[in-house]
Amino acid sequence: MSDSRRFPAQPLLGVSILCHRGDRVLLVRRGKQPFLGHWSLPGGLVELGETLRAAAERELLEETGVTAHLEGPVDVVDLIERGADGRIDAHFVLAVYTGPHSAGEPRAGDDADATAFVALDDLDALQTTPGTPARIRRLLGAG
Repeated sequence: MSDSRRFPAQPLLGVSILCHRGDRVLLVRRGKQPFLGHWSLPGGLVELGETLRAAAERELLEETGVTAHLEGPVDVVDLIERGADGRIDAHFVLAVYTGPHSAGEPRAGDDADATAFVALDDLDALQTTPGTPARIRRLLGAG
């Protein structure tokens, strides 16, 4: 993780996207820290001068090669990671967008090393970022 993201002076603003196709949701396996190797919703940081919606559309396309009809933000997530010494290692505030898949087939890009549409019943078998399966089910009204 870069120094600007590790031990931050303030939270970093990002987006997270819940793209669904039927009873499956699009996940990416993180190819970088934080949460290297964990499955999560696609997303990333908002760039200077970029709206939240534009960031969500860009990150979804960059990380997965797909587009979706996005609504939102539908949720806001505080992701705070502390080290063993209690010091804050990372702090992200994520605006969550959701929508049905509209075009493209998943292909890993940017900082994702894999991407796939995953059935809701298979979420708990994956190593995911904290709270991801519960958040997905809540946002889709599936539990």
